[in-house]
Amino acid sequence: MADINIQRKKSAPSPWLLVLLAAVALAAGAYFYLRPDPADDPAPTATTSAAADSARAGVLPDSARPAALGTDTAMPRTARTAHPAEAPAADADTFAALAAQAGTDPAAPDYALHGLQKLTGVLVALTDRDDLRDPTTTEQRDNLTSATSRLGEPNASLRPGLVAAAGLIRALQQKAYPELEGAATDLVRLAGQLSGRSATAADQQLNKQFLTQAAAAVRVLSEPAPANTGP
Repeated sequence: MADINIQRKKSAPSPWLLVLLAAVALAAGAYFYLRPDPADDPAPTATTSAAADSARAGVLPDSARPAALGTDTAMPRTARTAHPAEAPAADADTFAALAAQAGTDPAAPDYALHGLQKLTGVLVALTDRDDLRDPTTTEQRDNLTSATSRLGEPNASLRPGLVAAAGLIRALQQKAYPELEGAATDLVRLAGQLSGRSATAADQQLNKQFLTQAAAAVRVLSEPAPANTGP
């Protein structure tokens, strides 16, 4: 009798296993497809980086400082502090400052320039006095301010300013100080000899002599004018 070969029928895979595998595949595909690309992230701005650096250093930016720290947003930063050179000297137009400058070394740089600037300041102030103001003194004052308006420019000549200063001193003397006539006339003569430079020792000595005599005249002019004593 022949043997009959009986083979077991293989069982089909469970449909739930197939469903699970399909779900995993879909989830993996969705993750790789929908995940954000790092290249699309915005780069940190310079402001953010600077703010972070300031925070690490313990310094707050101006926009984050409270008003109690004194941040002034109404005025430009450049206007908060004046350059020291821009502050006027307290005694720039006084007789004492002029006399002190005249007594320094005439060979020093800008000796005559600084002396003329101080002389101009005190003479302009004297011209504003009620007892000394008239058309003549006003005209001489304008001549002086015009002659000294460009002293700060390179290679500016001092001679026109020195001559104009002597002319104003004489005009003030003629207005109310008759006893100063000789000194004022001598000062005008001396101003005509000035070169306006300080290149030589002779120039330096003439500058010193002029400023010294001008300071002496200004001292008298700074005092009240003598009362007129008529016959």
